[in-house]
Amino acid sequence: MTDYSLLREQLASMTRTERDTIANLANASALLYMSLSDINWAGFYLVREGQLVLGPFQGKPACIRIDFGKGVCGNAAAGDAAILIPDVHAFPGHIACDAASRSEIVVPVHHAGRLTAVLDIDSPLRGRFAREDQEGLERFCSVLEDACDWRI
Repeated sequence: MTDYSLLREQLASMTRTERDTIANLANASALLYMSLSDINWAGFYLVREGQLVLGPFQGKPACIRIDFGKGVCGNAAAGDAAILIPDVHAFPGHIACDAASRSEIVVPVHHAGRLTAVLDIDSPLRGRFAREDQEGLERFCSVLEDACDWRI
């Protein structure tokens, strides 16, 4: 079981004196990648002119641009809500950046009441993510919402 409280504290410590969004997102993705078991990708897509654009991440190369409403990330962005997908191959319109991915979780990140990014985490295991992961990751992302200077 993941200790999301500890991860949140570690992220808060890392971002306490740093406002640079890219630096903070890079460290956040590295922290998640090294701390979560059974994942093969962890990173961020930034909202740019009605699309999601690849931001800092850990894992294999990924899709650079995703339209709102496309794939798991685009659907999370369009609905401005977290999405947990136990089997990505059963998700209509799934965008396969890594054929090894079987499950996925996407969590919106906000600043000043608007969607600024999404956190995307993939796993090679089917059903890897649960509601407790979603809740823990939402709290994790709340640190970034306040810590970053989102004028990038």
